[in-house]
Amino acid sequence: MKNLVAIFFLIPLYWACAPTQNTVQNQPAENREFVWEGANLYFLLIDRFHNGNPANDHLIARDLPTGKLRGFEGGDLRGVIEKLEAGYFEALGVNVIWMSPVVEQIHGSVDEGTGNTYGFHGYWTKDWTNVDPAYGTMQELQELIDKAHQKGIRIMLDAVINHTGPVTELDPVFPSDWVRTSPKCTYDTYEHYIHCTLVENLPDVKTESNTAVELPPQLVEKWKKEGRYEQEIAELDAFFTQTGYPRAPKYYIMKWLSDYIRDLGIDGYRIDTAKHVTEDVWSEFAQVCQQAFDTYRSNHPNQTFETTDFYTVGEVYGYGIFSKRIYNFGDKKVDYFANGFDNLINFDFKGDAAQPYEKLFNAYNSLLQTDLQGKSVLNYISSHDDSWPFDKKREKPIEAGTKLLLTPGISQIYYGDESARSLNIEGTQGDATLRLPMNWTQIENDEATQKILRHYQKLGQFRKNHPAIGAGIHKQIPDLYYTFSRTWGNDQVVIALDVPAWEKEINVGTVFAEGAVLIDAYSGIETRVSNGKAKLDTPFEYVLLEKK
Repeated sequence: MKNLVAIFFLIPLYWACAPTQNTVQNQPAENREFVWEGANLYFLLIDRFHNGNPANDHLIARDLPTGKLRGFEGGDLRGVIEKLEAGYFEALGVNVIWMSPVVEQIHGSVDEGTGNTYGFHGYWTKDWTNVDPAYGTMQELQELIDKAHQKGIRIMLDAVINHTGPVTELDPVFPSDWVRTSPKCTYDTYEHYIHCTLVENLPDVKTESNTAVELPPQLVEKWKKEGRYEQEIAELDAFFTQTGYPRAPKYYIMKWLSDYIRDLGIDGYRIDTAKHVTEDVWSEFAQVCQQAFDTYRSNHPNQTFETTDFYTVGEVYGYGIFSKRIYNFGDKKVDYFANGFDNLINFDFKGDAAQPYEKLFNAYNSLLQTDLQGKSVLNYISSHDDSWPFDKKREKPIEAGTKLLLTPGISQIYYGDESARSLNIEGTQGDATLRLPMNWTQIENDEATQKILRHYQKLGQFRKNHPAIGAGIHKQIPDLYYTFSRTWGNDQVVIALDVPAWEKEINVGTVFAEGAVLIDAYSGIETRVSNGKAKLDTPFEYVLLEKK
């Protein structure tokens, strides 16, 4: 991957504004304080977001008939760049973009009984060292990262170490000292999550091994055909000499994944299938990632964010915030936060979101300010592989967005949450129903969709401008309406939900001084604190108060 180094060394939206246009920011991106624990993150499947370059759609002949939504649809890095340049993410208040794996996928397909399936989703790796041609090029990935950074947006990629892609007639299995092809996991003990394959025909990398192995011959052959074998070997030699690691499978993959940090400057990894690998591997991976991040920052002092380290989010399937720091396998308990992770995905939020606001907010605040202090959780209402999202029929998208964006912790918008993209697609099987291409036409033409998007934009902008919302201390304020404050250092806000339209008074005296000038970021209206109250006359049922 070092070949690339030679090449590259809002004001809140008003009700009537166009939802897909650029918005004016309250502060320049470089001056707005950022804290990972309060981030507003946007997760997208590259293939399903936006097709910016149809010319790359068929560079690899993945053209057998597939089950519905089981093949490549054309989305690519150029499409993400186009939406980034258009200000779509800024309008949503997004300050982290998490993309599905960019690495080259298997070329063949797997018949799962409902038609062929290709690796459009990015989790079926063929070659960790190359961007899949259907997604674009390494140069386009660099362009995306650089342009995101210029807008104050961090880039998180998806790391897969646990397994390769399935075996097909075009994709031979890795050698037996690299992977196991049996037994299939039974998920009844700690060992039976790790030394086994997740499903049939998904070879499991022997991440527990410290035995030196040779490169898989299919990678050697591939790199020679592509004219980069010598460069890859030289880089591997340098990595193993520098680190002293044995040439075991996990360390090869750590090297390849850390290249995206060292060479391109990504800011974080979401780590796939974390509980299917012994936790010590993640501690080592976190160290490798941080060292690569430090190297990039040293080499590119004007292209990085100085205030944060490399960030890791773990997918420990089934973990929920009320488990605090411990995941229980039944026969063993593991603290993943002590083993390389800054954050774990909170699989319980989609259920917790059914609770009333105060019960939800107070419970999360209590845990994040005590047992999980210094760490955080990633909350979501829907995702690419969760068959039980909150509001799957999209019947209450405003409530869903309000709870997602205002609950303590990191908020994860799954592409299309903000536009009520359908999660129920007739004729699909399994998780394919969650992966419809982004509904851009609906956004452009449907007024109800635009209303939902505007709500996400206003809350998202407010969240981005105030780390207190995700990372701060929550406190309910006695009032006629449901009102609360969030405080993080000097950052203080007051929020009121489900208030009456037009005239209203919000109790703010415990947070803002008498006479203080406030802005309601939902309506854009200015008010002044009088007798501990903020009087407003707006057509909205939401109030987001910040000091002017």
